[in-house]
Amino acid sequence: MKQKKWPVRLISGGLMTLALVGVAVAAGQQGSKNDPLVTLSYLNDQALPAILEQVDDKVADKQTELEKKLDAVVDGYVKEVESKLSGSSGSSSSGGVFQIVNLKAGQTVVGTAACEFLLRSGSAVCVSDSAPGLIDTTAGSTLSGGSALTANHLYLATIDGRGVKASTDVTIMVRGGYTIK
Repeated sequence: MKQKKWPVRLISGGLMTLALVGVAVAAGQQGSKNDPLVTLSYLNDQALPAILEQVDDKVADKQTELEKKLDAVVDGYVKEVESKLSGSSGSSSSGGVFQIVNLKAGQTVVGTAACEFLLRSGSAVCVSDSAPGLIDTTAGSTLSGGSALTANHLYLATIDGRGVKASTDVTIMVRGGYTIK
């Protein structure tokens, strides 16, 4: 009996070896330089277009976000420039155009450095705690605190805090930064 088992074992061992060699050969043929396991056609036709589409979507989203931020900044600058050019109305202004300011008797308009005043109607005096108060650019002279302004003369404040106090109801044209007290 022992003699009959060895041919069966030999045949089964040979078959097993043949099967393992077949599997190794088949595995060795999977994928090559020209057509790897993940096929080149799959990468070109499926994977690459999907990746590019995702990248394009992200870039478009980021571009939209940045355009919105840029528009907001531009709108802010446009409003700021328009405000400065038009000289915002109210108790404080700065800009390149004259603002009409009406004061009641006793009210004071105080300007920043380089602010200009032009008395149109009424009577007013210079407000200043030290000399020179205002520069009368029309007459080419200086005006000290408490001195009366002349109608239709252009006055320049060279120091912050200089201004005009209305003795009666007055109309003054002001160019530059100012506050009404």
